[in-house]
Amino acid sequence: MLIPLPWLAEFTPLGGRDGQQVAAALVSVGLEEEAVYGSGVTGPLVAGQVVEVAPEAQKNGKTINWCQVDVGSEHGGVRGIVCGADNFTAGDKVVVALPGAVLPGPFPISARKTYGHVSDGMICSARELGLGEDHDGIIVLARIGQDPAVGADLIPLLHLDEQTVEINVTPDRGYCFSIRGVAREFSHATGEAFTDPALVLTPPATASGFAVELDDAAPIHGRPGCDRFVARVVRGCDAFRPSPDWLRRRLTQAGMRPIALAVDVTNYVMLELGQPLHAYDLHGVAEPIVVRRALAGERLVTLDDVDRALDPEDLLITDSPGGRPASRVLGLAGVMGGASSEITESTRDLLIEAAHFDPVTVARTSRRHKLGSEAARRFERGADPELPPKAVQRVIDLLVEYGGGAADLDVTDAGFVRPQPAISFDPGYPARLVGVDYSPARVRQVLEEIGCQVDDAAEPGSPAGAAFQRGALGDGPDRSGALGADGRADWAEGPGAAAGAGAWSVTPPSWRPDLTRAVDLVEEVARIDGYAKIPSQVASAPAGGGLTKAQRLRRSVARSLADFGLVEVLSYPFVGEGVFDALGYPPEDGRRQAVRLANPLDAAAPLLRTAILQTLLGVARRNAARGLTDAGLFEIGLVTEAPPIQLRAPMLRTDARPSNEELAAVVQAVPDQPRHAAGLLMGYRVRPGVWGPGRGADWADAVQAVKVAGQTAGVSLTASQDQVAPFHPGRCARLMAGEAPIGHAGELHPAVVREFGLPAGAVGFEIDLDRLIELAPDIVAARTVSPQPLAKEDLAFVVPRSLPAAELVAAVRTGAGSLVEDAFVFDVYQGDQIPADKKSIAVALRLRAADHTLSPEEIAAARAGAIKQAARLGATLRT
Repeated sequence: MLIPLPWLAEFTPLGGRDGQQVAAALVSVGLEEEAVYGSGVTGPLVAGQVVEVAPEAQKNGKTINWCQVDVGSEHGGVRGIVCGADNFTAGDKVVVALPGAVLPGPFPISARKTYGHVSDGMICSARELGLGEDHDGIIVLARIGQDPAVGADLIPLLHLDEQTVEINVTPDRGYCFSIRGVAREFSHATGEAFTDPALVLTPPATASGFAVELDDAAPIHGRPGCDRFVARVVRGCDAFRPSPDWLRRRLTQAGMRPIALAVDVTNYVMLELGQPLHAYDLHGVAEPIVVRRALAGERLVTLDDVDRALDPEDLLITDSPGGRPASRVLGLAGVMGGASSEITESTRDLLIEAAHFDPVTVARTSRRHKLGSEAARRFERGADPELPPKAVQRVIDLLVEYGGGAADLDVTDAGFVRPQPAISFDPGYPARLVGVDYSPARVRQVLEEIGCQVDDAAEPGSPAGAAFQRGALGDGPDRSGALGADGRADWAEGPGAAAGAGAWSVTPPSWRPDLTRAVDLVEEVARIDGYAKIPSQVASAPAGGGLTKAQRLRRSVARSLADFGLVEVLSYPFVGEGVFDALGYPPEDGRRQAVRLANPLDAAAPLLRTAILQTLLGVARRNAARGLTDAGLFEIGLVTEAPPIQLRAPMLRTDARPSNEELAAVVQAVPDQPRHAAGLLMGYRVRPGVWGPGRGADWADAVQAVKVAGQTAGVSLTASQDQVAPFHPGRCARLMAGEAPIGHAGELHPAVVREFGLPAGAVGFEIDLDRLIELAPDIVAARTVSPQPLAKEDLAFVVPRSLPAAELVAAVRTGAGSLVEDAFVFDVYQGDQIPADKKSIAVALRLRAADHTLSPEEIAAARAGAIKQAARLGATLRT
């Protein structure tokens, strides 16, 4: 929401504060500052009088004007300026930007040679100054009612010194989508007086106004889509004439494009009060107007020229041409009007409409049609039901003042509005909840300041709506029957209907539909009294930093993989069906069964991933395509397992807390989403250089990365050969923790590598991190670090080609005995020196004792035991 400060100052004094200070004040009461804008124009910008205009034809067919302009003796007197516009003559006073000025862009002005002359400045149009869209003609000051002295500073005269503050309006603060609401908040923050622009006199409803019927046969959650509809007629108004300059300037500063008087006035009042309005060409509308739900098969061409198929949940504004009630659709209620009743240049008679629509209905229609209009943004956050007659009156006053004509005396005010239910409120509750000693007097002061009506404890059984200020709502015949004979509303009583002993009965104002519970009122007390007054206390962190075992281990695993040389990335968990074929999944693979999104962000990726490698490979492809071919990546995230029967979560209401049963049904409908960890290495693991030829990443690196994760969690993992996509069938390892499968690692299948454009030999892994954490001990014992020297033995074995390296390493560990600190493969060879059905595997054996230096005899015994145990697998020591 853009807030021009002069507009804000009409309703609350700014006290000399600039944009930054105003923004700071609004932040102090919970609004979010986005930016502070100025015009982007700095001087010198002065009034100049054209002395001479000399047209000069150019070779390109264009005619320019070589002008002599008097900018005043203090600015150098007469200057020569080249100008392409021709809507001025000698004697006119114009806007001149002199060298040193900066126009929006930024566009600095300097003396420069052009068309054979040195142009010593610029004669400005409205668009060049950011004052509008007119670029064809320069500003002639007399035509905008101004006659400044030659050389006068025009920045204040053209309002270019005014600032605009942009704020972000959160969903619960819909009333701040207006200058009225922001002015009220600024008053709360600073103590400055607030003048409510909605305090206008409105005539009562009459029986002979423009006929309107509210006919909602299918209300959502029992709430009618429209509970108030105000309409009035203005005749003889020039609706399409240009708006006055001040109004056009205000709209431009607020981020809206001026169009014509009727449209501009309705937009202006919407920005000022927060009440969306619509102006119809009266002769394009047939009585009665009927507000109803859409019928199957209905369509509407909206004002943005889009032909839309309507949904039965859509609330429509319809009229009755030819005496056929509700037969023609005029617009989507609360979202956007249709083209059939649009105002044209010939429009002289107008029907002005302001209504109050159900937030849920408007929000669903807006999202369904992907139509985020200014009206929808306000209605879906909850508009003030008291505003429609006041906003219509404000529009009529402006239309008649600037467009002529007169308003009919008849007033339509159809429907009825639920009163704000009273809230039972303990005045001591804010102090207990916030921890600040708020006195009851201060609590009452704050609540009344924000517009609440505070009554002492009501008698048991008093109606919730008894304190409702009906005002104009109950004055006309359309309001009959709104209250029952006993004074009770026809709808159910709200929470806090009967106040308890010692509690207050607090009725929120009509513009605060977000205040429904006692805790909401506590928040208002804390907000208005000042968040800075709430004491700050740093809580003592429990042992372990307050993290659960799973959180600690997830972070530790991430750190260990980073230490291993991998870079953590995050990818979107959405995939298309083609990724399953790209990864080589067989038709019966369960990973092909994926949950499909009803409303995907990308139609090409409507499924939730069932493995992290499905999206991590896409990240690797983007990096490889940009030249980063030596890389190690990992990701920790959720995968989604499709259940055998997909349960449908209930549609939850947004205007009240869902029941426990509804929440349980939502949880039950969410599919299982275990957390996985996956990684990918490609290219060189050690780059070549003066130190040697380098080493490419291979399957052993992928297996080791998983073992590092297991060691971090305190879980011992074993590897055995397996065959599963997307890995190479002969270079894939299954990782197990005892009898529990943890995941797979190995070299990616060559077809997968080609499909994703990766370097040959790329490797990867994926493990079920949740399962690994479940198997991890609560306390991981630290390994004793021995100060004794390490003994190294390297053994090269000739083994059957089918023997997995992991089995050989396990045998070496077993045979070497308790002195083994580590054993790992460091080379695999197949070639001419080895029989065709054999291969050579070199194992590095590392031995160390905890309390003494190993003797040659101990080392020899460990070596012999390793060789003997390996022989049982058919391994012979290579000589």
